[in-house]
Amino acid sequence: MIEFRIDRHSGVATYLQIAHQVKQAMRMGLLGPGDQLPTAREVVAATTVNPNTVLKAYRELEHEGLVEGRRGMGTFVTASLVSDAARAGAPLRKDLERWMGRAVTEGLVVEEVDAIYTDVRDAHYPAASCGR
Repeated sequence: MIEFRIDRHSGVATYLQIAHQVKQAMRMGLLGPGDQLPTAREVVAATTVNPNTVLKAYRELEHEGLVEGRRGMGTFVTASLVSDAARAGAPLRKDLERWMGRAVTEGLVVEEVDAIYTDVRDAHYPAASCGR
């Protein structure tokens, strides 16, 4: 079961946060084709967001072809976003886990790790920094 975390101070619309977290879970292989998303009622109970916000997020995902709503049954994942490189145990992921372990050992705080990550990512994916 996916657990949504809403950051009300992020400046990102809540429905986009929900949609992003579903896609993140799909990329990590936690959600795959056939899996059911939590009902709007379950998300509302866990996050205290407006039910229409959850439904808007699910419609956004449906529009992208990632999920489908089935009348009276719920919303189901219809696509896979997981790649072999992102799966647990994949070599790149293991390298990153070792690097993060070193960062913790060397006393870096999460803000420093985020700054390093963003700097290195933007150097390798310059288009990613243009959209922000």
